[in-house]
Amino acid sequence: MSNLAVKDNKMATMPINKLMINMGIPMIVSMMLQAVYNIVDSAFVANMKDTGEMALNALTLAFPVQMLMVAIGIGTGVGVNALLAKSMGQKDMEKASKTAGNGVFLMAVIYVVFLLFALCGTESYISSQTKNPVIAQMATQYLQICCGGAFGILYFSLYEKILQAAGKSMYSTIAQITGAIINIVLDPIMIYGWFGCPEFGVKGAAYATVIGQIASALCGLVLHLKANKEIKNGLSYIKPTRGIIKGIYSIGFAAIVAQALMSVMTYLLNVIFVRVGENIVTAYGLYYKIQQFILFAAFGLRDAITPIVSFNHGMGSRERIKDGIKYGLLYTLGIMLIGFLGLEVFAQPFAGIFELSGETKKLCVSAMRIISISYMFAGANIAFQGIFQALDSGLESLIISVCRQFLFVIPVAYIFAEMVLSDICGTWLVWISFVIAEALSVIVSIIFMKKVNKNKILTNL
Repeated sequence: MSNLAVKDNKMATMPINKLMINMGIPMIVSMMLQAVYNIVDSAFVANMKDTGEMALNALTLAFPVQMLMVAIGIGTGVGVNALLAKSMGQKDMEKASKTAGNGVFLMAVIYVVFLLFALCGTESYISSQTKNPVIAQMATQYLQICCGGAFGILYFSLYEKILQAAGKSMYSTIAQITGAIINIVLDPIMIYGWFGCPEFGVKGAAYATVIGQIASALCGLVLHLKANKEIKNGLSYIKPTRGIIKGIYSIGFAAIVAQALMSVMTYLLNVIFVRVGENIVTAYGLYYKIQQFILFAAFGLRDAITPIVSFNHGMGSRERIKDGIKYGLLYTLGIMLIGFLGLEVFAQPFAGIFELSGETKKLCVSAMRIISISYMFAGANIAFQGIFQALDSGLESLIISVCRQFLFVIPVAYIFAEMVLSDICGTWLVWISFVIAEALSVIVSIIFMKKVNKNKILTNL
């Protein structure tokens, strides 16, 4: 890339606060639409005649593996995104092209792994969480279809991040919207058997999701080929290159773990909560999908922070890096404040979307109002993770993920669940686990930020 091309690139010249909004809004919309896939499925299956609440429980049990697919896809995409943006900032378009091509190769390998799981592992996984044969069958069928069609979400994750790294986040949003609309339209048709379509039930929700994801991937590919003329494509760029793959995962591994820990955390909490009662598992699963609109909005802004800070890190602009950190934190905290207020005010209407029994609905409302207290801490942690990834500090980002989604939450949740089983406190106590985890993690994040600022920004630039 020529000096003139870099000079004309908005990543290098646009004021950071404006650039953060310019890139962040499409990414936020895109990530919130990602949450649509799960919440829409849940809303429609909840209204299935006679088996709605069991179907909802089935989707909750399958959800951790869906999250794992997204984790590995998005995490690899984040690595491609940051390395691509940094290479472009350094004017190395050959490396940028190889980064995009190696991303294509990596997604193919990841898909094969999930296809094998669909064929061999789903029944054992589901049976570890429930003994109810009806729920187990529905969850297994749903998961087999989603894993078998995982190439859609994987390749969309890749082309979304490539478009974002090149500063073309609006195109990635178009691709996301395309798939989301198709999913929403197909859900009732395939679940309930409208317009002559067979009544697939829970399987219909999976089919609609996979078709929507494939549509997003195809749209993302077409827009990438059309818009990213500066990135070369071809088999020679897809050929795996050890140095490129190492560079992708030196950045992306922390993002994978961050997302994957959400999957592990949800699975372990399902195992812990089912001892208290199936209705608390259903309530937590529903809450988690509702909160995704808020968390995914923060993830969208984080995904704007990463290429902006990374590009300017590659360009060597200390002032723009500092502005990226400042505005990234401010805007992320603003999103989480809106989310906190929204759930506090509208918890009852949100829970009312689903056909829940009285106790399950009460538990879901309780989860929304208590866990949302942690959102400001969570917003800071999410923003710091994006900053660490951009500044080649993947280990710090990884440690924050482990703290907030495992180390500080699972043991506390287990202890609190034991207290509930012993009738020491009500079920509301288990929701406090999340507040404690995020508050302790933000302390660790601030300590790491001071270290990264000293070693990566003040010293090296």
